[in-house]
Amino acid sequence: MGKKLGMTGLFTAAGQYVPVTVVEAGPCVVIQIKTEATDGYNALQLGFGAQKSSRVNKPRQGHFEKSGQGCFEFVKEFAVKNPNEYSLGQEITLEMFAVGERVDVIGTTKGRGFSGVIKRHGFHGGRKTHGGKCHRIPGSIGSSAWPARVFKGKKLPGRYGGNRQTVRNLEVVDIRSEDNLILLKGAVPGHRSALVTIHKPKFAQPQR
Repeated sequence: MGKKLGMTGLFTAAGQYVPVTVVEAGPCVVIQIKTEATDGYNALQLGFGAQKSSRVNKPRQGHFEKSGQGCFEFVKEFAVKNPNEYSLGQEITLEMFAVGERVDVIGTTKGRGFSGVIKRHGFHGGRKTHGGKCHRIPGSIGSSAWPARVFKGKKLPGRYGGNRQTVRNLEVVDIRSEDNLILLKGAVPGHRSALVTIHKPKFAQPQR
């Protein structure tokens, strides 16, 4: 897990400018180990982001005490093949990644509320001259005689953003372990300080 800090750019040794997203990733602490024998599946429950104990209810405080690393703001589970390789309180850091490899990033896109077709779908809009009165409206959306209805999936105004989105095959440009920072080539979904999760891809993706 990590926190999106924003975007910047770097120059490569060849002089090429590369846009990157800076993510503060980890350290994540193992707060629970789940196995097939006890829970029916193998997974690690990780905590990220220090949180004041006064902002955490008593049941969660007792759950966090088992790791001995304080309280956390975010908690997520990640599937692992062999949970016996990990221990309670262990920190998961950026050492699992390497510069040049590809990763998948999952985040929540910016919520834009109820939006029109120009902002939501990229409609070019109607003309503004010669008596044009259709500037930002969607225009005709269906037929009257047949089929006398609007087809499903028609691009219309509605709620835009705030969805879970996965960006695949992002290149790791740089890793700065002393500051827990990982620099990913390209854009990552979410606003500044948004929570994202970084995964190693299960299948190799073609280079873009």
